[in-house]
Amino acid sequence: MLLTLTTTHRPATDLGYLLVKHPGKVHSFSVPTGTAYVLYPEADDDRCTAALLLDVDPRLLRAQRDAFELSQYVNDRPYAASSLLSSALARVFRTALRGASKDRPELAAVPIPLEIRVPVLRGTPSLVTRLFAPLGWSVTATPIPFEPGIGGDSRYVDMRLTGEVRLADALNHLYVLLPVLDDGKHYWVAPDEIEKLLRSGEGWLAAHPEKVLIARRYLAHRKALATTALQLLEADQPATEEEAELPVARRAPLAEQRRDAVLAALTEVGASRVLDLGCGGGALLAALAKDLSFTEIVGADVATRTLEQAARRLRLDQLPERQKDRIRLIQTALTYRDDRLRGFDAAVLMEVIEHVDLPRLPALESAVFGHAKPRAVIVTTPNVEYNVHYEGLTGMRHSDHRFEWTRAEFARWASETADEYGYTVTIRGVGEADETTGAPTQLALFTIKEVSA
Repeated sequence: MLLTLTTTHRPATDLGYLLVKHPGKVHSFSVPTGTAYVLYPEADDDRCTAALLLDVDPRLLRAQRDAFELSQYVNDRPYAASSLLSSALARVFRTALRGASKDRPELAAVPIPLEIRVPVLRGTPSLVTRLFAPLGWSVTATPIPFEPGIGGDSRYVDMRLTGEVRLADALNHLYVLLPVLDDGKHYWVAPDEIEKLLRSGEGWLAAHPEKVLIARRYLAHRKALATTALQLLEADQPATEEEAELPVARRAPLAEQRRDAVLAALTEVGASRVLDLGCGGGALLAALAKDLSFTEIVGADVATRTLEQAARRLRLDQLPERQKDRIRLIQTALTYRDDRLRGFDAAVLMEVIEHVDLPRLPALESAVFGHAKPRAVIVTTPNVEYNVHYEGLTGMRHSDHRFEWTRAEFARWASETADEYGYTVTIRGVGEADETTGAPTQLALFTIKEVSA
């Protein structure tokens, strides 16, 4: 089976640096079901194509033969893109999937012109379009006809995707959606597949209109795993008719409950000038922008890509000037002091601190509570005690979490931080609480102590 990646970015041979595969060589890799090759049919300054060719050994599929429609030796597995190709992609392009590049780090971080072709892929043109078009791809899915004389089209398509997309995002789209289109896995789907799905779907899956279909198919129609994955995505879109079949859609998503709790706390302290620190893709910023009582809103994040996502979500380029003037997006690291963050009524750290390495947390405390010194600080973070309610979850809720605290650990940290920087603090739960484990999210509201005359 075959997959090709083409770019016209100049010099196009930089694709070799991004994939960490030299264009002048043929690279081979042993994989559990055969051999994967990476080669370059064309490589010059104007155009460069990298091909991933997977040579499947049918004898190595014996353990999975019952999952296939035909026998061990007569099946479409060596030809049609599937989880076999997805696994090979993850094996040979591991560094590129992470968005890392030692030689071209600036190029790995930005969209580049890409054309992707998968010549044989199980699926219909409409489903291919439904899955890839919302991600910004221009999609051409041509049905592959049966042999002459048979008539009609087969159940396979020749897929071409074109667009300006960051290479890591493109690879992660393929890694998730190839097995979704094939609607099968060549290995047993265990609970750790949830983490793979969330890691590869970060930044796009939560907002995808077909996220329920994707979760179900990627997780081999194991409803409990799909439910847990959707709960952990904490999508903020209203439930669709299809989502209503899953328990996650029977109540407001946790992300929505958390934003409502943060907005209520901001109203409680009378804040009008607000910082959203670690704003990510702008979910909270969008809610703040709808409330005219917030006269100045600043979103801050270390990643330019997420700030671009926030700008698109807010439609900053389409807002009237008076509305646009209320909102600013700035790039900054929250572990460093930044004078632009001083003088605000309130700062929000919503699901942020758990992404900071514990040894770096004091630097964040100093920068936010000590230097920026807003009148109020609102912090939310997962309650690790609640994780037992997520069936199939064996680790933390997100692969990028550095830690998750119990209620006692969070209370201790909040109290010590408040004492050190001159705040008082109250703690409350967010979400449906369990008698034993408490609520899924914990929120701390810090308010600065008034200086006695």
